[in-house]
Amino acid sequence: MTVAYAHGVSGVPLRGETIGEAWCAVVAEQGSRDALVSRHQDIRWSYAELDAQVERTARALLAARVAKGDRVGIWSPNNAEWVVAQLATARIGAILVNINPSYRAHELEYALRQSGCSLLIHALGFKDADYRKLLAQIDAPLRTVALDGEWEALHETLAPLDELSSREAELQFDEPINIQYTSGTTGFPKGATLSHHNILNNGFLIGETLAYTSADRVCIPVPFYHCFGMVLGNLAVITHGGCIVIPSEAFEPPATLEAVEAERCTSLYGVPTMFIAELADPSFGGTDLSSLRTGIMAGSPCPVEVMKRVVSDMHMEEVTICYGMTETSPVSTQTRRDDPLDKRVGSVGRVHPHVEVKIVDPGTGRTVPRGGSGELCTRGYSVMLGYWDDEAATREAIDEARWMHTGDLATMDDDGYVNIVGRIKDMIIRGGENIYPREIEEFLYTHPAIADVQVIGVPDERYGEIVCAWVILTPGEELDEHALKDFCAGKIAHFKIPQLVRFVDEFPMTVTGKIQKFKMRELEISERGLAESPTA
Repeated sequence: MTVAYAHGVSGVPLRGETIGEAWCAVVAEQGSRDALVSRHQDIRWSYAELDAQVERTARALLAARVAKGDRVGIWSPNNAEWVVAQLATARIGAILVNINPSYRAHELEYALRQSGCSLLIHALGFKDADYRKLLAQIDAPLRTVALDGEWEALHETLAPLDELSSREAELQFDEPINIQYTSGTTGFPKGATLSHHNILNNGFLIGETLAYTSADRVCIPVPFYHCFGMVLGNLAVITHGGCIVIPSEAFEPPATLEAVEAERCTSLYGVPTMFIAELADPSFGGTDLSSLRTGIMAGSPCPVEVMKRVVSDMHMEEVTICYGMTETSPVSTQTRRDDPLDKRVGSVGRVHPHVEVKIVDPGTGRTVPRGGSGELCTRGYSVMLGYWDDEAATREAIDEARWMHTGDLATMDDDGYVNIVGRIKDMIIRGGENIYPREIEEFLYTHPAIADVQVIGVPDERYGEIVCAWVILTPGEELDEHALKDFCAGKIAHFKIPQLVRFVDEFPMTVTGKIQKFKMRELEISERGLAESPTA
């Protein structure tokens, strides 16, 4: 019996250096090449020009008495200053605290206080939020620097270059450099604490898997505050001397498509809902995307039909799927550019270099045979240092053997490809039958009238739980609940057919595009007057 365990053997060694050391090396090699294009800010910087901005900010922070290990918050949508802050804090050993741009006063205050943030760099606002007004509502002992005249004022006093060199010489690659807060769908968010070693190597190895070179130009519409933007995006690109392209401060389908065309991007990132929106955008047909060759789809399971269109209609023949979580820096598995299409649309790939994964029975903790379902666990250089100032939560997530327990249900086939079949907490138990929502979602995606669908379990007095589907229709198409159920009849087991259907225009989701199924469940319970069954 072969157990569901795999180790990412690699001939490419891990890099034993800080982010600052890696940055300085690539600047020396790529000085005159494009490093960053921020289209909404009309900024275009070479590596040398970006380095000048990074060094200036690092010296300004030193002059502002930011010590090694101090927490410096960044609360902003995507812009050039975000990238500067990411690299400048790394060069002085300050711990960058990523703040969700959509946070309001209560959430902001919690993150600032929990991390012990002493300085906050912030935008003026995001969407309908005025950040200064929100800051006025909180009580946290910190200095703030707005990205306006205050940002320029910060740079009026710079520490000497030799002070920066001395600070950099003190830094070790295993030290914490970043705190990222998990979504907090249950209880308060937890601050995943990541080291130089964690995120520099993960970004580098992602770029290696994508075969990035200095010729690559990567369009990044996903938020920088999340690992997807700052690790899979920024760090994967700069470790290979490529160019970061920021299409807009937050995701906008037309701006993203326009950026790919105008900047001749070779790679494009997004969660599945972003790619769905781009494919449906009125400008899609008239946009030249022929420069694309690769990219990353991650964040949530990708519908097979969507993946096929990304490959064929967006010219992304080498697109890859990544799987991971903030606590693992984040990527643990990834499809390869040359994987067969069925593997790239039907799995989240194989174990990443220098990482171990196994699938265990959630009840016993024993590793299951290949083909069996269980909880995915991961171990290696990428596992976080822990949750900031929360030893109990750290011990709950990382066991004594340093395995990170993901909470995701997965299978591993004989070739080592991993497939995510759901979340342990999302699995529906209907009258004793275990139902995985993704299986039903994949089937419903084959209906031509369905543009997007999410399946959840809701309480039922008789069965404990029953299946409920939220459906977004393709523009111009019609479908009702009766016709949807008829479509399912005889094709999937009767107990998997949605008993409840809700047609919607959008799903509740986080700023990173992750679907919030718990909010769907709450609304169904509230509006339908459902009661939790004691057998559920």
